[in-house]
Amino acid sequence: MTAKDSLDLSNLGSAPKKFFLRELLQRLADLRLAIVLLLAIALFSISGTVIEQGQSPAFYQANYPEHPALFGFLTWKVIQVVGLDHVYRTWWFLALLIVFGSSLTACTFTRQFPALSAARRWKFYDQPRQFQKLALSAELNAGSFNSLTQLLKQKRYQVFQEGDKLYARKGLVGRIGPIVVHASMLIILAGSIWGAMTGFLAQEMVPSGATFQVKNILDAGVWAAPQIPKDWSVHVNRFWIDYTPNGAIDQFYSDLSVLDNQGKEVDREKIYVNKPLRYRGVTLYQTDWAIAGVRVRLNNSPIFQLPMAQLDTGGKGRIWGTWIPTKPDLSEGVSLLAKDLQGTALVYDNSGKLITSVRAGTATEINGIKLSLLDLIGSTGLQIKADPGIPIVYTGFGLLMLSVMMSYVSHSQVWALQKDGQLYVGGRTNRAQVTFERELIEVLEQLKMPQEEESALAKSAEGIAPESLASLN
Repeated sequence: MTAKDSLDLSNLGSAPKKFFLRELLQRLADLRLAIVLLLAIALFSISGTVIEQGQSPAFYQANYPEHPALFGFLTWKVIQVVGLDHVYRTWWFLALLIVFGSSLTACTFTRQFPALSAARRWKFYDQPRQFQKLALSAELNAGSFNSLTQLLKQKRYQVFQEGDKLYARKGLVGRIGPIVVHASMLIILAGSIWGAMTGFLAQEMVPSGATFQVKNILDAGVWAAPQIPKDWSVHVNRFWIDYTPNGAIDQFYSDLSVLDNQGKEVDREKIYVNKPLRYRGVTLYQTDWAIAGVRVRLNNSPIFQLPMAQLDTGGKGRIWGTWIPTKPDLSEGVSLLAKDLQGTALVYDNSGKLITSVRAGTATEINGIKLSLLDLIGSTGLQIKADPGIPIVYTGFGLLMLSVMMSYVSHSQVWALQKDGQLYVGGRTNRAQVTFERELIEVLEQLKMPQEEESALAKSAEGIAPESLASLN
């Protein structure tokens, strides 16, 4: 076997690979596949919006029981097995994004780039019959060929001329627009995947006056560890609620300070709903509140700070309660209940009978003991989130808006041929057909005007007597 034979066998072996790659690219670039993938991504994105993400197993067991199952099949087991409790970080959702991105990339290289290359090349028409295929064409006297070049340049056409042939175009950016659309969508997909892999979501309930570090991680990507704060903490300087005149909550606020490892304040912000604190890529949102505890005094005793727990009301509102001993041996006591931070609390005895109500800053006598309610301590509910992919996604969306505007630019082409004493002109465009026709007709009308003037002048000269012409000379 010669070296040439060996080379031929190698080429034979590479042919199926090339065929397979070409076939794979064609399949990926199929518009129907892209539509199916896009619909699937949209469907699962909707499910991730409807179904609460990153909650505890107990939450899903309580809200999505097996009997009766929501829609007949959606239970907490299905949600956790399929991964609907963290849709955007499941392997199958990320796989959908990757395949969709591959489809866009294949379409860009197999269709958009060749279309752009074809649009950038100019081709002259050298036969009059070629103009018959154009949607708009005309036949004029050949004397207006030079004027055509100037008129097209005035209309911002790029003109190419070779002898008696002319080609002009404008709006090439309209051919670039679809490529930029695909590129912007790929950037958005890349930002989404990067955010899913490197971001995290946490929830903290922190009493007013406490300092905390992010510990209660609800959901995190596989590469999220560097994003979770370890060298700084947050101190809740104060938490308070503003109420409307009828007693409803108007807004709740948290005054937060960011502290470094030495406890030095490096940032401070008053946050409320829709006004978060952002620090080093981590965002702290005001999302919830609770009553953490109560400060009381019995007679002239030291101040006691007792924790308050949320009671089960069966969905009829939120109430917090605690038990306050009224004897040193803890043999007797009363229950203190509160539903908000406005300062009013209800006092019940051991039998569940309402004894009295007391406001913050006041005192009441119970079983011969003076009970002073000094303050109700609130807790701020903070959602802490980091998503490094957001700047990439925003960049992609900005580029997408720009590319959509670019795509609306018409790509218009004009051909002209001077042959056998005639000027053939024709053109076409990919959109805004009526506007293009008006523009080309206007150019043709301007080309006809000098011809009509010359014809009129010739007719006038024919009616003048030879003697008059001699006198003019």
